[in-house]
Amino acid sequence: MFAKKVLASVATLLAMQGAYAANDQLVDSVSVDYGSAAKVQMVRLSAAKDWDVRWFQSNGTHLSGYWELSAGAWKESQYKNISGNTAHLWDVGFTPVFRFQNDNKKGLYYEGGIGVHRLSKLYDNDTYRLSTHFQFGDHVGIGYVFDNNWEVAGKIQHFSNGGYKKPNTGVNFLEVKAAYHF
Repeated sequence: MFAKKVLASVATLLAMQGAYAANDQLVDSVSVDYGSAAKVQMVRLSAAKDWDVRWFQSNGTHLSGYWELSAGAWKESQYKNISGNTAHLWDVGFTPVFRFQNDNKKGLYYEGGIGVHRLSKLYDNDTYRLSTHFQFGDHVGIGYVFDNNWEVAGKIQHFSNGGYKKPNTGVNFLEVKAAYHF
């Protein structure tokens, strides 16, 4: 059931992009991330819009970035710290991301971002608990954009409410990303 929902979401996102790609107004790229943390897995779909700016341009590189709107599904496998007890939650996020890249936007890049996320329910898995639906999601990553506009990346992402309400153990994901640039 979880996989069917993810596939349906991917198909919907790609169909929506087809409507907007021709006039280049809304979305520059779409991506899917898979992440894993302590007894939790996450799949996230994202749409991004490039800022189309070049800061600190030098030696064929520059700093730029993009806006990212995402929706993710988390599967907890030790809900309320009970082995084998599963639960699901959804996450919707908005993140400004800074990217250091080549001027042609191909090849190796480094990026980092801090955004806001809304969880569908409180996270309580293994020994990790988040006491609020609102979370900050920050990440650092390294990736590669191929000449055919496909991109692969690895990221480390941390979710936390910034300590404004306890408990706030945070959740750290290791993620892989695949993206396509229109």
